[in-house]
Amino acid sequence: MKRINILAIIMTTVLVIAAVVFLGWYFTQEEKKHVIVQGTIECASYKASSKIAGRIEDMKVKQGQHVERGELLYVLSTPELDAKLQQAQAVQSAAYAMDEKALQGARKQQIEAAMNLWQQARAGLDLATKTYERVQNLFNEGVVPAQKLDEARANYDAMVASESAAKAQYELVLEGAGKEDKAAAAAQLRQAQGAVSEVESYLKDAMVYSPAAGEVSTVVSEQGELVGSGYPVVTILDLTDVWATFNIKETMLPKIKIGTRMTAYVPALDRNVEFEVTFISAQADFATWNATRTQGGFDVRTFAVKAKPVDGISDVRPGMSVLVDWDTLQ
Repeated sequence: MKRINILAIIMTTVLVIAAVVFLGWYFTQEEKKHVIVQGTIECASYKASSKIAGRIEDMKVKQGQHVERGELLYVLSTPELDAKLQQAQAVQSAAYAMDEKALQGARKQQIEAAMNLWQQARAGLDLATKTYERVQNLFNEGVVPAQKLDEARANYDAMVASESAAKAQYELVLEGAGKEDKAAAAAQLRQAQGAVSEVESYLKDAMVYSPAAGEVSTVVSEQGELVGSGYPVVTILDLTDVWATFNIKETMLPKIKIGTRMTAYVPALDRNVEFEVTFISAQADFATWNATRTQGGFDVRTFAVKAKPVDGISDVRPGMSVLVDWDTLQ
């Protein structure tokens, strides 16, 4: 009797073990038959910012609003730049006047004054010449001493130098500014014009426009708030440029390549959508599946794969799930 009970127990144990092994094998095969890969819908995102700092004077959009490319999003108040523009314009005006002066030369009154000084010097030279000749004749006759002759000679030499200097000054005024002076004046004018253009370009950036058509996702700062240079104030999502991103194990990559098409189910839309693979990461991502066995196993790494809808998707939103039965891929 005891022997029969022992045999029954052994048989029951064997049957239970066999059933467990069979069920484990069965469910493993079922799981292998249906490898579902989940991805996420993403879309092109644009962040609107300004290269200058300022206080938001007028916010034109709000969250959820549709905007077109080139539509005004917000305006910054920049009193400091307005003051700098006035300074730059004043420097430009001064440089322009100096350039005009260099190009036009001396005024009529300056030319006449220089000519009068030259004529005066010529008259003085004529008088000094005649005086020197008279004194020379008197000295030859022994009427005047050598001292008088030396004084007349010195006065004559001085008047020659004065007449020459006055003539050179007159010719210089008549000719106007030299080539180097004109070039320097023109360079200063260009520098001033560049400063004005720079400030004006900054002022234009105080009005921020939408870089693309789409939906306003976030508005970080409101009217009256101070924002820094390059700070993203408005985020715009282009819902016409969407794709699905999957994180795929490296062991699953042999089934896909650029251009591979796959049918995916979008639960939020309750319909299937055909996607085409457009990108496979050239480098493994951060996620890793560690081997459970010390022998014969290996760590499995992850690669990012992006696929775009073939015919587009309506009513799609970023963050929606996308499910792909990997076993259906050829």
